[in-house]
Amino acid sequence: MNDAKRQEIFARLRAANPSPRSELEFASPFELLVAVILSAQATDRSVNLATKKLFRRANTPRRILQLGQSGLEAYIRSIGLYRTKARNILATCRLLIENHGGEVPRTREALEHLPGVGRKTANVILNVAFGEPTIAVDTHIFRVANRTGIAPGRNVLQVEEKLLKHVPPAFRQHAHHWLILHGRYICKARKPDCPGCVIKDLCEYRKKTVSSER
Repeated sequence: MNDAKRQEIFARLRAANPSPRSELEFASPFELLVAVILSAQATDRSVNLATKKLFRRANTPRRILQLGQSGLEAYIRSIGLYRTKARNILATCRLLIENHGGEVPRTREALEHLPGVGRKTANVILNVAFGEPTIAVDTHIFRVANRTGIAPGRNVLQVEEKLLKHVPPAFRQHAHHWLILHGRYICKARKPDCPGCVIKDLCEYRKKTVSSER
């Protein structure tokens, strides 16, 4: 994989989806933060179903704290690990009020100090809420980066560092969304739809499928 190929790969992904967006539904940085914490080991669809009702009732740190543990759990019990996630969200709300005036911080260090927020979640918030050219590496992006050869690595941090190094600056802002959507709908784990892939001739995956799986 060389820089010319990477340039063409992202040019095609952009042409296919010029304005990619997160599939999580939110109306503020705080709502996004809650949604991303809930999305760990859960689908965006299941998170959206839960937060649609939750955010109508409570969409600020203070209002969520007023729900308490059992009250919050009632809204998110359909999501895996909901008890742990509820505890993390409530603890995060307290820290946001105590240390950040109820607002979501705009630095990686401050974000990663919030319960339930790791590097991936911090990158999502920085990119989606605040427009920074970060790249959050989840299982989809890890798979696509390694399969295609865009940024192979043994772990998510290696992949993130290589993506930040090799993704052309003009594409870095939306690279996270292009790659995650590509992994979610085309370059799937078990049955990649190589015939329907817009970058199949540039991809270095050796086990390409020969018939559409969609």
